[in-house]
Amino acid sequence: MSDTPVDYKAVGNVGIARFDDGKVNALSYRALDALNSALDQAERDAEALVLVGRPGKFSAGFDLSVMRQGVQAATDMVKVGAELALRLYAFPCPVVAACSGHAIAMGSLLLLACDSRIGITGDFKIGLNEVSIGMPLPVVGIELARDRLSPRHVTRAVLEAEIYSPEGAVEAGFLDRVIAPDALDAEALSEAQRLAGLDTPAHHATKKRMRQATIDRIRQSLTE
Repeated sequence: MSDTPVDYKAVGNVGIARFDDGKVNALSYRALDALNSALDQAERDAEALVLVGRPGKFSAGFDLSVMRQGVQAATDMVKVGAELALRLYAFPCPVVAACSGHAIAMGSLLLLACDSRIGITGDFKIGLNEVSIGMPLPVVGIELARDRLSPRHVTRAVLEAEIYSPEGAVEAGFLDRVIAPDALDAEALSEAQRLAGLDTPAHHATKKRMRQATIDRIRQSLTE
């Protein structure tokens, strides 16, 4: 593993941000900073972006060693994570999530914030487990779930903390499709190349019009 938990490289006009902390891909402050640095690079040189996790683990969510330090510590970390989710949700070019395994809590919110989500078959868990572990889901999670999940699954996923298999995650709306694990990198790159063919200014303007109301509600919650 490199010194940073996120490796970024450009393949033609597609940026690939590979998140691998060598463990469960917890969203520590170090990881959040590294992901934002990768997004900075993608804004400079990419017409589409792929966000991929380590084999078997897309992201286990926030770093629990920080979240357990108290209400203020948890609140501060949630705000930083919410800003990352908002940045992905409003990113100026298309974003493809290559869900390489488990995606729990904030990890699943990263999926909801991306435009196209490709997962893999296997014994993986995807979903919002906050209510089951005694944590009220923050507004950023509720709003992204309302926007991206199937209406039939919003209550089950948000209020009942249902955890899905990859195939169930497609039905719920966390993922768009699942494929064989060994095809993930190539398929995600192919999807990003396809989306890079869109007119970037038109894509960004339309995304903003489509999602601005949700963004405004999330931002308002962060100031309260």
